[in-house]
Amino acid sequence: MNIYEYILPKKGEEFTTLLEHKNIKVVRIVSSDKLELKEYIQAEDEWVVLIKGRALLEIEGKKVCLKAGDTLFIPAGTPHKVLETQLDSLWIAIHIF
Repeated sequence: MNIYEYILPKKGEEFTTLLEHKNIKVVRIVSSDKLELKEYIQAEDEWVVLIKGRALLEIEGKKVCLKAGDTLFIPAGTPHKVLETQLDSLWIAIHIF
């Protein structure tokens, strides 16, 4: 699989599992610029890298801006939202159980 070969969603985000092994799951996320506001509170830790694009997140009530190349660690149980994304933003998320 090539991480750059995908169909851009017209709205929301598309999640594709690239690998599941033991206590990790690697997911490719492709974002449109039309998101529905959703709060995530996950049971597992998550480390994300924004491969391309820009994003604005809210983590525990604080806004965090990401640009291509930025990484972010989100501990398990931490409330977070993706507020905005640039059209065709590409992420890799690693979930650690």
